[in-house]
Amino acid sequence: MNTTPRGLYLITPDEADTARLLARVAPLLDAGVTWLQYRNKTADAALRREQATALQALCAKAGVPLLVNDDAALAAEIGAAGAHLGEDDGALPAARTLLGADAILGASCYDSLALARDAVAAGASYVAFGAFFPTTTKLVTRRATPGLLRDAAALGVPRVAIGGITPENGRALVEAGADLLAVIGGVFDAPDPVAAVHAYRRCFD
Repeated sequence: MNTTPRGLYLITPDEADTARLLARVAPLLDAGVTWLQYRNKTADAALRREQATALQALCAKAGVPLLVNDDAALAAEIGAAGAHLGEDDGALPAARTLLGADAILGASCYDSLALARDAVAAGASYVAFGAFFPTTTKLVTRRATPGLLRDAAALGVPRVAIGGITPENGRALVEAGADLLAVIGGVFDAPDPVAAVHAYRRCFD
């Protein structure tokens, strides 16, 4: 990656119906999503493969990189742009070997600059911090601060902010150094998801 990606890093909601998932995602890709992450904590392996494969085709058509949450092997299998790994989702060096040098490989670093340093040393191409604000997506035990984004600039990789981010509070995180704002509910639960995508993009103006 020569230029640092900037903008909305959209993460899919848990959706059991693949056709409905695609119908929800497609117009948002055209609205200006920078990256899409496939995440479905409730699906079994077969459904995850089906959904990830379908989303990869959709993303390829739209020119949007697809990353797979928690599963580097599935990302490699479907030809996704990369994967995102949490603390307990396997070793980054193994994922880097599996996906290749050019893949996008992200790591959850929560509220820890030390974790971020280790992740970059282990092959991560971006680091994600959060939660910055209260969120309903997952139980939050660790809270990140905007200062962490500033401090992580020295790592030389894109910085992702996640957790309760809205178009109203997102701009301050961008000003603190976030290159990408990662969002699920702020878009998918919005009355007008396409308008929500545009609102998040304006945080980067």
